Amino acid sequence: MNEKDFLSLLQRHNKKHAGNIPDKALSHQFVDDLFGFLFVPQTGVNQKESDLEKGWYSLKSHLTTLIYDVVSDGAKAQNLADRFFNGLPDVYDTLQKDASFFLVNDPAALNKEEVLHAYPGFYAIAVYRISNELWKLGIRALPRIFTEYAHSKTGIDIHPGATIGPSFFIDHGTGVVIGETAVIGEKVKIYQGVTIGALNSARVKKDKKRHPTVEDNVILYSGATILGGDTIIGKDSVIGGNAWITFSVPPSSLVYHKSEVVEKEHFSHKNSVNAILKK
Repeated sequence: MNEKDFLSLLQRHNKKHAGNIPDKALSHQFVDDLFGFLFVPQTGVNQKESDLEKGWYSLKSHLTTLIYDVVSDGAKAQNLADRFFNGLPDVYDTLQKDASFFLVNDPAALNKEEVLHAYPGFYAIAVYRISNELWKLGIRALPRIFTEYAHSKTGIDIHPGATIGPSFFIDHGTGVVIGETAVIGEKVKIYQGVTIGALNSARVKKDKKRHPTVEDNVILYSGATILGGDTIIGKDSVIGGNAWITFSVPPSSLVYHKSEVVEKEHFSHKNSVNAILKK
């Protein structure tokens, strides 16, 4: 295929797949602007209520444009944007609870302002909750772009379709994965490298619950992997680091790997490998 034919093919391909996908750069800008509007007031400036109103309506106009790119209907896009912003005060209230829960559970946190401005776990949760509101309105492509943007910035991958209760805490966060049909209760704490994922990712499972349920007051330590739509981690349980769980765990359980300690003088790499291979 010569250069001219390839460019012609690329043009046809781009035209075919351009519909119903909002502009990525404008989507990322909306996320940044909305997060800043909610949590990062301009320093050294006395904000007037009229300035906040201007920012509010500017954000609503921006979102309407993005939704229009998805639904191709001006009236519907305006209605969906209005519904999103009507629900935003509740999202803000839940995020304040999340931020307070960070402060309670991380002794390194100086104050809530530091959590709001500097914690990647909080940022990822905030973008998830914003995206989840749009997901519940039946919008699909746009919230996926939002959460993938947060994923690229934080290393935390939360699907916008997941259901997550208030007072949610992700510490460090890098490598955390939470799937579309996961259900997470209140006051759950998660550390880096945790996966709440599907045991079977076959396409026929698309419309079924594929991801676990994690009940209230559960702690999932770093590297824990919880898989399967029927898997339930009972409330008040603690899952230790690097645990691999594909079965339900009763409430108030402690699941962990037992470390073995041997005398260094009698340790043999060769013998230890041979012992593992014989099992």
